[in-house]
Amino acid sequence: MTPAAFLSLTANDGWLLAAAFLTALACGLPGAWLVLRRMSLTGDAISHSVLPGIVIGFLISGSLDSPWLVIGAATCGWLAVMLIDRLHHVGGVREDAATGIVFTTMFSLGVLLMRRYAGRVDLDPDCVLFGQIDTAIHGARVTIGSLEIPGIVASSAFSALLAITFAAILHHRLLASAFDTPHSRMLGHAPALTRSLLLAVTAAVVVAAFQAVGAIMSVALLVLPGATGLLIARRMPALFAVITVHAALSAFLGFQLAGLANCNYGAAVVIAGAGLFVLTAVFAKIRA
Repeated sequence: MTPAAFLSLTANDGWLLAAAFLTALACGLPGAWLVLRRMSLTGDAISHSVLPGIVIGFLISGSLDSPWLVIGAATCGWLAVMLIDRLHHVGGVREDAATGIVFTTMFSLGVLLMRRYAGRVDLDPDCVLFGQIDTAIHGARVTIGSLEIPGIVASSAFSALLAITFAAILHHRLLASAFDTPHSRMLGHAPALTRSLLLAVTAAVVVAAFQAVGAIMSVALLVLPGATGLLIARRMPALFAVITVHAALSAFLGFQLAGLANCNYGAAVVIAGAGLFVLTAVFAKIRA
């Protein structure tokens, strides 16, 4: 994009870029800890399992901006993790098999509820499953002073702030429990509680992301930034810097790709993020 073309971007284009960047950043920060803890599949399970909670929350409130969606999604995410744990430790089912069973079952339940009841309210199945950031940007607005901000940008900013605050406050607990759980327990860091909080924050950012990229593709934003950063970063500050750059480039390059291919912007952001991962992997291989 030339400087002149960049300056010709409309206000809505700017809001689109901001929403995509904030969504990718919000997912990337807790997602990095999931990748570090080898819990990427758990993040996949959460992103699919929250669907029944999103649908039920919407049926209760009739609004995509209601806290009921967060409550419902967080509850379903927690329930999915508990069911996986029970099947694995009590039922003797392998953890990967238990994860596959639980998240596919809960996702199917969410699709069933959506198809059965969403016709009674204004809930677009395609928006929930695949995201529709281009449409959502024209939805409800939040007024801050004299500035009117699209609701999706405000919710994305809040989820990004939540992820940043979580990573900053619990940094040492997350680090200790990720690399040395027994030592973390000896220090009184309560690794089980830290893990539960990580999963709860993951569920919260997935709820904020589903309008932008949907419940299916949000897992890509959970995994791709952290996986990309771990290819070249050796310290946590550097990892978070790479995640931020990855989120910004994914939003910008995805915007260009969506315009050229006339495709869903959320999908384009994910494709751009995957392309950045491949390029980083090649660079890391050459550097090694």
